[in-house]
Parts: sequence; structure tokens; C-alpha cells
Amino acid sequence: MRGPSNQPAWVRPAVLALLAATAVLYLWNLTASGYGNSFYAAAVQAGSQDLKAWLFGSLDSGNSITVDKPPAALWVAVAFARIFGFSSFTVLAPQALMGVASVGLLYTTVKRMSGPVVGLFAGAAFALTPVAVLMFRFDNPDALLVLLLVAGAYCTVRATEKASGKWLALAGVAIGFAFLTKMMQAFLVLPAFALVYLVAAPASLRRRLLHLLGALVAVVVSAGWYVALVEIWPASSRPYIGGSTTNSLLELALGYNGLGRIFGGDGNTGGGGGAGFGGSTGLFRMFNSAFGTEISWLLPAAALGLVAGLWFTRRAPRTDKTRLSLLLWGGWLVITAGVFSFMSGTVHPYYSVALAPAIAALVAIAGKALWQGRANSSARAVLAGMVAVTAVWDYILLARTPDYLPWLKFVVVALGLVVSTGLLAGATQFRRIGAVLITAAVLVFGLGGAAYAVTTASVAHNGSTPASGPGSSAMAGSVMGAGPGRETSSAELTTLLSQTTTRWAAAVSGSQQAASLELATGKAVIAIGGWDGSDDSPTLEQFQAYVAAGEIKYYIADGQGMRGSGETSSSEIQAWVAANFTATTVGGTTVYLLSS
Repeated sequence: MRGPSNQPAWVRPAVLALLAATAVLYLWNLTASGYGNSFYAAAVQAGSQDLKAWLFGSLDSGNSITVDKPPAALWVAVAFARIFGFSSFTVLAPQALMGVASVGLLYTTVKRMSGPVVGLFAGAAFALTPVAVLMFRFDNPDALLVLLLVAGAYCTVRATEKASGKWLALAGVAIGFAFLTKMMQAFLVLPAFALVYLVAAPASLRRRLLHLLGALVAVVVSAGWYVALVEIWPASSRPYIGGSTTNSLLELALGYNGLGRIFGGDGNTGGGGGAGFGGSTGLFRMFNSAFGTEISWLLPAAALGLVAGLWFTRRAPRTDKTRLSLLLWGGWLVITAGVFSFMSGTVHPYYSVALAPAIAALVAIAGKALWQGRANSSARAVLAGMVAVTAVWDYILLARTPDYLPWLKFVVVALGLVVSTGLLAGATQFRRIGAVLITAAVLVFGLGGAAYAVTTASVAHNGSTPASGPGSSAMAGSVMGAGPGRETSSAELTTLLSQTTTRWAAAVSGSQQAASLELATGKAVIAIGGWDGSDDSPTLEQFQAYVAAGEIKYYIADGQGMRGSGETSSSEIQAWVAANFTATTVGGTTVYLLSS
């Protein structure tokens, strides 16, 4: 049970303990959040009812429209629901299990370059990052995205060790499927992966370039097969691609979920100018009130360790493992954080979970390298700086919620002062004092974020914009946060729709209300206009054809999400229904009977 013959006996039990503790943290009382984000939960329900809905990621089992992301994360969740039955647990559990797998894979990746102790510290720091706990207990696509990105990093490390084109191609496959999870965000790590292989692989430059070309082909094929499938599939026999303007997955990738996120427009809001979910754009966005407590607990230390590590290894051999690791995780961090900081389109603080593996790995790797070089006063000074800046910044973050464990920030600062002073004074030359200092340093690095992480696991999270820490954030929670025991529609309306046998029980403007009704009734509901009522689906002509064929039973006039301006399909359909059918009130909601 010891694993490799050269591995200490304690390693495997320690790894198993890390994974077991992570599983408890991510799975404990998981169903308290109900369905989490009911937008994606409704798509899981639809996929569990219909195979085409499973393939395309439809919001409804009648296949009117998809969610506004590619369906890879839904493929996993629907498979889980089909095996174990659709419920709150089967919607959320896949994300938790992917979180445990991500922690294990990060440990394995870091261990290959820096040893098991560093791998364990990196895995623990990642597992206890507040935004990681949040997203691995929630049903957004980010859990699968992070797992695939870490898998890509692992394959890149394996490829770089022996200049393996096969392992590099596998890294490309991981990124390709990450694209099918959250589109363009998956590509932010590619420059770092390519740079590491180009710099450090033990092969000729020509061979390295050929291997990189092969990996690029792997990315295109593993992502492109599904894009091609959607594009060649007759539009009349598949759902409308939600979020797109031309019913095209490729256009969605390049537009709303691509350049629109970077530059704004194309349905994207909330970026620069100080407005929106993520606050103002700029170099320090990751430290602001929106992102700070999600991800930045160890970010200053990671940045300091990265710069110092690259400087100290500047004369190391081309294939040096420490520099390889710094380039990999540092490139990941700098590029991803840079894009998040300056993007002018829609950005949510929980996106920062994509930074968590890189931050955890950098702190662990740089910390070990500096500790090993502690005989050098410069190395001790940098390590003392990492501890001090973490203590000060954690104090600031904890002070943002003054009623939350008010004593903790003083403990962190006191420990940081002791450790930094001891390191600068050279106390590490004494074995016992050195052991005390390293233990205290670990506490400085971990206490603040870990407290927030554990608190996050104890709080229910619903809606479209969850946040970690002592409180729950749920924009549109009254609609999207539906779960067991939470009413979002009247009992009378739920009963009425539950008794329908048509292809769609009802139609309503906006995906939010449609998802809520689907979860409450188990029936398909057309989300007119998609997420915010601006998608051209269905058109008035299509809607009229559905009604003429008797495929929609009711139209609900009190829908949400009609935020578009001008004449949209939502407003056209509402006007046509009001002019041709008689309204009635069901549980306080205006309902039109469309078929007898």
C-alpha cells in the first residue's frame, strides 16, 4: 500500500486523507442548496427525459432552445441523473466529485516536479480556496472546466519530461473538451502550456515545434467535432443555440461567449466603467470587493514567489523542473488573471475559480524552493515577504466582514509577524525553531481562506451569481434558485401545468422562469427569447405553428427576462397571444389557454 518503492510510507495515507477531507467538505449537506442554479438544473432534467436534449444541452425536453454554453458539463450531470435518478443531489454531486478529482490531479501534477510534500500543500491550498468550495458545490460548468484545465497541465508536465508528443496531444484533447465546457476561457492556459514545452522539453527545436503543431490539431479536433455536428445538423430538427444571434454554436463561441466577453457588447454587460458584477476593470480587480475574498487570499504571495523564483532560476538548465513549474503555473495565472482583470464584458467573481490551481501550486512550489535555499539571506527575505504580505492582506480581507470571527485577523497578523521576524533573523538554522516556524507559516497561509471555505460549505447557495463566505448571494434567486421546499410559482399553476400532455406545457418569456416551472412540474416549458428575452427563438411564425399543431398548452404572461429593447420575438408573441386568446388568472398569474 506504499505506492512506488522510493515513496515514503506516509505519503499514500496522507493523500487519501486529503482526498477524504475534500470529499467531506464538498459533499457535506450538499442538497441544502436545492438545485443551485436552476437554469442548468432544468437542462439536466431535460436531458434525463430526452436524448436529443442531452446531446445539445437543451433547456427543455421539447428542444426549443439550449443553454448559452456548450453542453460538456451537462453531458456529465445528465449521465449521473440517468443512472441515479434526477434530484438535487444528482445535479450537484458530479461537481463535488469533479472537485475531489481536481485536487487529486493537482497533487499528482505538482508532485512530479516538486515532490509529495509540495503536492500535498498545493492540493490542500486549492481545496480550501473559498471560490473552489463554492463552485465544486454548485452546478455551473466551472467545475468540469477546472478539472479539464488541471488535466491539461498534468499531461503537459508528462509530455515535457520526455518530450512526448502523445502526452502533449492528450493535453490538447483536454483543452478541446474544456472548450466544449466553457468555450474561449479554456484557451487562456494554452500560451503557458506551449511555452513550457517549447522551453523545457528535452528534444530538438524542430521536434518540439512539430509536437506543438500536433497538440494544436488535437485541440481543434476534440473541440471542433461537436461544433461541426451542430453546424451541419438541420436547424429545423435541433434546438436553437441559446445566446447566439444566428443560431450558430461557432458564432456563440466567437461572439457572446468570446470577443463579447473581452470587449463588451453583443449581450455582454457588467465590465468596465465601474458597473457590473466584477467591479471596475484594472490591474487590481482581483483584489476588489467582488473578487477579493473569492480568490486573492494567497494571490500576493503567489505573485511574489513567481517573480523571485524566476529570478533565482534564471541561470538554471533549460530543463530545470522548478523553473518549468513556475512557467507553467505562472503563465496560467498571469494570462488568466490579466484577462479577467481587463475584460469589459460580463464577468462574474466565481470565474476566478480558474485561478485557484495556479495560485495554490505557485505558493507551494516557491515556498519549498525558498525554504530549501534558506541559508541564503535573499531567499529568507523573500519567504518572509510572502508570509508578511499574506498576513497583512488576509487581515484586510477579514476586516471587510468585521462581524465574522473578529479575532481571526489578529491571530493571522501575529503569526505572520513572528514567522517573518524569525526568518529574517535566521532562526531556521535551529531545527526545532525551524519546525515551529514552518508550522506557523502554514497557518498564516491557510487560516483566513480556510475559515471562509468552511463557512462557504455551511451556507446554501442559489441563483445565477453565488458568492463564497459568510452569506449567500443569489441574483435572481427568487426565480433561478428553485429547489426542494422553495416555491417560485403558485401551487395552482404548478398543478395546472403538471397535468398537461402536450410537447410543451407552457411558454413564458425568459429562461429563468421557464427553468423554475420545469423543475416544479417536470414538464417542458418554452423559454421565449432565451436567457434575457433577446434571442430570436421561437419566432412569431414558429410559435404560431406550434400553437396550430396543438404542441403548447398555455402561455404565461408574467414571465421574466424581457430586457431587450425594441420589437423582439418575446414582445411580438405576447402581443399576438393577447390579441387572439382569452386571459385567465391562475394563482395570481395571467395564463392563456392555447389549445383545447
